[in-house]
Order: sequence, then structure tokens, then C-alpha cells
Amino acid sequence: MRYLPEAFIIGALKRGRPVEQFLGPVGAPDRLGVRYVEVRPTQASYEVHVHTAEDVGHERFSDLVEFPPLDADEDEEEFGRLVATAEDPSTALAAAEEATGAVRSRWVNESMVQDEYGDFVRAGRPADRSPDGHP
Repeated sequence: MRYLPEAFIIGALKRGRPVEQFLGPVGAPDRLGVRYVEVRPTQASYEVHVHTAEDVGHERFSDLVEFPPLDADEDEEEFGRLVATAEDPSTALAAAEEATGAVRSRWVNESMVQDEYGDFVRAGRPADRSPDGHP
């Protein structure tokens, strides 16, 4: 089971574990990138971060955290843009979905977003749908 049911998403966040979602391609044809969103628990809240990386991967290299930022001016230590903060997991998920277009049924555990990227690469990097056919 790759995608987490909502109860598992909330449970992971309450246990201090981030959840992520692959959002797909971004950028111009001459400089392709990919985006993913992360909901990250902190001591007092839940933060929503959007990561935009240069699409430098292939079937054997899909570790998105190793990809360079798409924006060359972005400081590597600040990779990922904070887009929302919430006091509870449900509100954080709703904020992530509103800010990024994420879908409730497609959240995965931390680091599983690499598998999503791998599927994207194997599907030929489609611009209009997810590798499993969803928009």
C-alpha cells in the first residue's frame, strides 16, 4: 500500500513523521524541474513546505532530496519554501492541498515520494497526468 488512508496520514504526523506528495513537472522546456510537497511536524505546529528541484534523475537515481534546487539563487540550506503553518494535522493537510493542488488520496510516507518520481520517469515524464493515469 503506497498511498496512506487519512487515518494513517494523521497518525504519522501525530507521531512526528512527515508525509509527502509528488506534484509533478514544473519549469520551462530548457530547464525542467519537479515539485513535491511535505507536511512536517514541528514542536508546536505542522509546516507545509513545497520543494522545487531540477529534474536531473533517471530510473536508477530518484532521490529527490539530492537534486539541486531549480532556482539557482535558492540557498541549498533553505531548500523548500514554507507555504503554510497549522496547529493540527487536518488543517495542515487542507492548507497543503489548497496551496499546492495536492490530493488527499495521494499522500505517502516520508521518502516514498522518490518512488512516485521513479514512476513519473518510467512513464516518460508526462506533463498532464500522474503515472497511474490520474490528472
